[in-house]
Amino acid sequence: MITKTRIWLSSPHMGGTEERYVKEAFDTNWIAPLGPNVTFFEKSLEEYVGGDVHVAALSAGTAAIHLALQILGVSHGDEVICQSMTFSASANPITYLGATPVFIDSERKTWNLSPELVERAILNGISKGKKPRAIVAVHLYGMPYQIAEIAEISQKYAIPVIEDSAEALGSTYHEKKCGQFGDIGILSFNGNKIITTSGGGALLSKDPEIKEKAVFLATQARDNAPHYQHSAVGYNYRMSNVLAGIGRGQMEVIDDRVMARRANYNFYKERLAGFDQISFLDEPAGFFSNRWLTCILTDAYETREQLRLALAKEDIESRPLWKPMHLQPVFENSPSFTDGTAEDLFNRGLCLPSGSNLLEEDLERTISVIKKVLDQ
Repeated sequence: MITKTRIWLSSPHMGGTEERYVKEAFDTNWIAPLGPNVTFFEKSLEEYVGGDVHVAALSAGTAAIHLALQILGVSHGDEVICQSMTFSASANPITYLGATPVFIDSERKTWNLSPELVERAILNGISKGKKPRAIVAVHLYGMPYQIAEIAEISQKYAIPVIEDSAEALGSTYHEKKCGQFGDIGILSFNGNKIITTSGGGALLSKDPEIKEKAVFLATQARDNAPHYQHSAVGYNYRMSNVLAGIGRGQMEVIDDRVMARRANYNFYKERLAGFDQISFLDEPAGFFSNRWLTCILTDAYETREQLRLALAKEDIESRPLWKPMHLQPVFENSPSFTDGTAEDLFNRGLCLPSGSNLLEEDLERTISVIKKVLDQ
C-alpha cells in the first residue's frame, strides 16, 4: 500500500556542512557552552545582519528576550508594551520578571504593532504615573513592523524597543537587515525557523556593553575571580558549541533559504490568483519579508476551517495565525488596547506549508487541496 509523505508546515533543512562543524566540536572536545563554533557563528551573524551589531548566541530566543528585558531595567510591577499577535515567547519573559504585559493590537498594513494604539497605551500609562519600561515589537512571519513609526514613538517617550526578529532573519527594511533597529534585537533558531541550531537564539545590540552584560548573565553571572563568586543572579542561557556548529553551516545557506521561502509565497500567490475567498499580505514599499511562513487571509472563519481540515485529511500541516495574546487564558487579566484587528486575522488567517525543502510536487499537492475546497 502506497502512503503519501506528510507535508510539514516548516521543517529543518540542513545545508550539508553542519555535520563537519559538529564533528569538529567532538574531535576537539569543545562540548561546552563556548568554543570556536560559538565565536564563528556570532561573527557570521554580525556580518550578515550588519549595522555594527554585536551578537551573543544563546540557548533560545525566549532567553534573549528575558535578558533584554532585564538589561533594560524591567522589574517587578513594571508594565511592558507587547505585540498581541505573536507567539507566547514574546510575552512570557515579561512575567518572569514580575512585570505586566500590556497587549497592543495589529494594523492591517503589516499585521504588526499598531503605532496609534502603542501611543494610546503609553499615554494611558503616563496618566497613571506608570510609563511603560519597554516595547516588544515583532516582525510577524518575517514581515517587518512599521519601524520608523515605532522608533519615533520610542524616541518621543524615551522608551526602549526590543526588536523581536525571531521570525525575520533575512528580512529587510529599506535594504537594512532586521535585527539592527531596536535598542536590543533578538533572533530564534528553533527547529521551525528559517535557519536552525535545533534550539537556540541570539541577542543583538550596537552597544558592546549590552552584549557583554548578556553573556555575563547567560553564564550564571560569574564574577571575575579565581573562585566561583556571584554578585548577581545569573542564568544558564549560553549556546552550546555543538549546536553553534549547526548554526555555522546554516549561515552558509541563509540566502538560499530566504530565496526558497519567497519562491513558495510567489508560487501560492500566482497559483491561487482569482480566488476571491483568499488574499495575501503584500510588502509595503521599502519592506522585504523573508516569507518565513506564507499566510493567507480567507473570507470567513468557516472557509479557513474547511481549508485546514481538508489539508489535514491529506496529511498536510497548516495552522491558524497566532492566537492573540490578549485572548489567551493565561493573560486574560492583562491590560490590552485593541480594535479587533488581530482577532479578525486569527479567525480568518491560515499558515500554509512553507519549508525551504518543499518539493514542487509538495506545493502542487497542497494547491490541489486548496483549489478543491475553494471551487466548491
